[in-house]
Amino acid sequence: MEIIRITDDARKVLEPEWLARAESVHRQLRPQLPVGYVEKMKRVFETGGEMCVAVEGSNVVGLAVFRSFENTHVGAKFYVDDLVTDEKHRSGGVGRALIAFLNRLAKGRGGSTIELDSGTQRTNAHRFYFREGFVIPSFSFRKDLQ
Repeated sequence: MEIIRITDDARKVLEPEWLARAESVHRQLRPQLPVGYVEKMKRVFETGGEMCVAVEGSNVVGLAVFRSFENTHVGAKFYVDDLVTDEKHRSGGVGRALIAFLNRLAKGRGGSTIELDSGTQRTNAHRFYFREGFVIPSFSFRKDLQ
């Protein structure tokens, strides 16, 4: 397995073919993504998002969308928007490889933590995060605007 960055540090798309191949795996986590997947992801990249994929041969078997920025709480913050392993490759080390890659990247950028949110219904994902050393330090609140 190999981890390939889709974007560089400036969030420029380096690997457009891999970005297009990532769509079906990404939709396993985010089925609500719009029809224009590549265009949507480019908008995410324009606002600070970055992306990498885990590949085996010509197949995307997992991906991460992430960002780093400065805030008042932790300083250099490294946040994972999306982390997903193809359902046919779960429990095979893909998620662990992506987390290891993200750990190295975050440390290289001066980060002291990696943070992510996970829906309360995703209990299998939570077991994985706990095994990987994640903790629940706070609640996340949201208000829908209508």
